[in-house]
Amino acid sequence: MTIKRRPFQKVYRYWLLFLTVILLVGIFFRFVNLERKVYWHDEAYTSLRISGYTKTEFVQQVFDGRVIDVDSVQKYQRPNPEKGVIDTINSLAVDDTQHPPLYYVIVRLWVQVFGNSVTATRSLSAIISLLAFPCIYWLCLELFESPIIAWTSIVLLAVSPLHVLYAQEARQFSLWTVTILLESALLLRAMRLGSKQLWRIYGVTVALGLYTFLFSGLVAIAHGIYVIAIERFRFTKTVKAYLIATSAGFIAFIPWIVIIIYNLDQIDRTTASAQARLSISSLVSTWITNITYLFADFWRYEPFFPDLDFPGLRWGRFLTPLILILVIYSFLFVYRHTAPRVWLFIFTLSGVTALALILPDVMIGGKLSVRARYVMPCYVGVQLIIAYLLATQIFSANLINRKFWQLIIVILIAAGVLSCGVSSQAETWWNKGSHANPQIARIINKTKNPLLISSNNSLNIGDLMSLSHLLNDKVHMQLLIEPNMPQVPDGFSDIFLYNPSKVFQSKLEKIYKLNSAYKRGRLWQLEKKTD
Repeated sequence: MTIKRRPFQKVYRYWLLFLTVILLVGIFFRFVNLERKVYWHDEAYTSLRISGYTKTEFVQQVFDGRVIDVDSVQKYQRPNPEKGVIDTINSLAVDDTQHPPLYYVIVRLWVQVFGNSVTATRSLSAIISLLAFPCIYWLCLELFESPIIAWTSIVLLAVSPLHVLYAQEARQFSLWTVTILLESALLLRAMRLGSKQLWRIYGVTVALGLYTFLFSGLVAIAHGIYVIAIERFRFTKTVKAYLIATSAGFIAFIPWIVIIIYNLDQIDRTTASAQARLSISSLVSTWITNITYLFADFWRYEPFFPDLDFPGLRWGRFLTPLILILVIYSFLFVYRHTAPRVWLFIFTLSGVTALALILPDVMIGGKLSVRARYVMPCYVGVQLIIAYLLATQIFSANLINRKFWQLIIVILIAAGVLSCGVSSQAETWWNKGSHANPQIARIINKTKNPLLISSNNSLNIGDLMSLSHLLNDKVHMQLLIEPNMPQVPDGFSDIFLYNPSKVFQSKLEKIYKLNSAYKRGRLWQLEKKTD
């Protein structure tokens, strides 16, 4: 649908100026305080891949009971002359096959040039995220043939808390968002023009998507359903071109497919935590919450700013039902007011990914669908329909209707800006693990000559790598593989125990008195028994 320009050209120009300013604000939030939030468990594993060491090598060489300094842990989170790019790929192939290597190779090369600080490592994701703006603009032009819808979609993307959070994270999800948008825009253009060259490029983007994240296969399937449906289930030239291009993309991915098949047991062990069953009510509640986070999340400040008494922000949680109503209405509006080629594209892009993750979680148990980063194609679809609804209504001929929808978009943008502003000052946020590490590091760093003892219990390996970025140089560590027990040397002013297993803790309690130094048993302070 093309929006016709109406007599109020001045309003139109002011609106574009407003959108440009908001875009600049969104870019600012992608780069402000890049180092502030905790470099959490998953990001620490990104750095382990950068180093080229495998998890097994790291554990064998560090968790051996020796007293080491913090740099001995950080050594395995930066490039070194002993390991190259091939070792980075091998580390993923051995330990983390479900994560294809494209992003990790790029970030490895990036930190070799710009350094391996938290800011430098995360800055790659922030820069990649900027490519999403021209990509979503192009996608909207192909889909809606309207610059104002394209601009509206850019602005919603710019101040989306969810997209800003992943633009500041040393993981592949900002790159995945770009590949989803680029692949989709190329598909629509190739279908429209029928160019063999465009279909070849589309095949390349299919391969790039697969080498970025495995769930890109769902995007390709969604595109296939769309192409076949638009062609009315006939084997036309367009269907043939899609099949050839997509097949070429998957053929290019065969080397990694072979590695995946060879390492299925490892993938099953690594993803075991995602198989915990959640109740239907918990699943539904989290799906709704994640959709809300596309537009606002500022009311989540309380766990991260415990000393901030600002009850006004808490009222923001009442935006959740309003945003849900807006999303549902937008789907209905797009269905009623656009041609099948438009609404069917958005519905398949959103629906295939959502159903592929939701159905297994509901039927056999799991929680993949509640991890917002895995459902990115669905969220892209949601933002497209919201952009269409708002852009078509803010220039409506009906004055009351126009003012109402202008108010809605201002509220959404204001909520996004407020959310990004609050989040930018936080040490951690809802999308990250390792929440306790900043406070734990402060407790340990306050002491004169501390020793930190821990083991390979639970998620400790990644969390300890994360913690190493927050600890002072004076801190020493003694790490062990359970059931080995530490031989604690003398000479340390304070001895801390980090997240022990119950067995590990009970054995130490025979020798030491354990005083809780941080809530939930994450950190204990050891005091030798005198009796």
